[in-house]
Amino acid sequence: MRNTIHFLYVPFVGLGLYKGFRGDYWLKNRIKIFKHFVIPALMNQTKLEFIVWISWTEQMRTNPIVQRFMEHLDMLQGMRFVHTFGGICFYDDKYPPEIAKKRLMESLKTSLPELKSWIPNDTDYVLMTIQPSDDLYLSHVVKEVHDIDYKEGQVLGYKQGYIMKYDTLEMAEYNPTTIPPFFTIVFKPGVFLNPEAHFKYTGPYESHEYVKDFLEFIELKGRGFVVGIHGENISTGFNHPFKGIELTTEEAEKILIQTGLYLAEPLILEKDLKRKVMKKLLNILPRFIQYQIIRFLSPGITEKVKSYKWFNI
Repeated sequence: MRNTIHFLYVPFVGLGLYKGFRGDYWLKNRIKIFKHFVIPALMNQTKLEFIVWISWTEQMRTNPIVQRFMEHLDMLQGMRFVHTFGGICFYDDKYPPEIAKKRLMESLKTSLPELKSWIPNDTDYVLMTIQPSDDLYLSHVVKEVHDIDYKEGQVLGYKQGYIMKYDTLEMAEYNPTTIPPFFTIVFKPGVFLNPEAHFKYTGPYESHEYVKDFLEFIELKGRGFVVGIHGENISTGFNHPFKGIELTTEEAEKILIQTGLYLAEPLILEKDLKRKVMKKLLNILPRFIQYQIIRFLSPGITEKVKSYKWFNI
């Protein structure tokens, strides 16, 4: 019998452009999505032996919106949450390599000590599952991960899932050609808790599709996740190239049941008028001016921002 501690890691704030924070309006919408969709999916897992680890930046520690959200989570029965305020604990490729590595190491040094008390001395393995703050896992995933005969040096992940519009509950198959960010890294406790060892063990992989370059990738068969489309996604829309066959109403209902969302109502987010106007103005400017503005808003951003996909803000 293995003694395992399983963290579902939610990088809530700190990832990507604008230092990973797009204002309180954006934050409120993200929390709405988490409450409306993600929490029911978490509570619907057939195995609830996991800890939801939510990471924030230091600036969020005194944010009243975050404080109210934490109080709400504390009231949920049968769920365990831990919050850290050291930033994102995986590589953020929106920054040049030297800056991204420095940021990651600082985050690990600040955050990992906060998790030590959650890991008993007799723990054999620590599992770290990436749980985006606006995406879902089907109900069987945690149990399936726990039941696999995994070992150190492996990463367990799904390559296929579904994509869903949160404002209509329309759904389609989702068939990435690379490894999507829905995987679980297997650690020994000593490696997981040691910032330097943790950093080296994970590569660090510069983007989710490269995790297989540093760890043995074990594909979990079938479809295990749902990518949520809500209008504030950074790079994914419902008509993404990876979108497959659209599901019938009956087929979609089966997936909603598996995510604990059968009775969920569609969620239409309120638009931040100021952000909407700024986005429209930015998109009509010449590319080189857009680049200078984004560099100003997010100091240290890499040259990759010059390519089109990095302008989808």
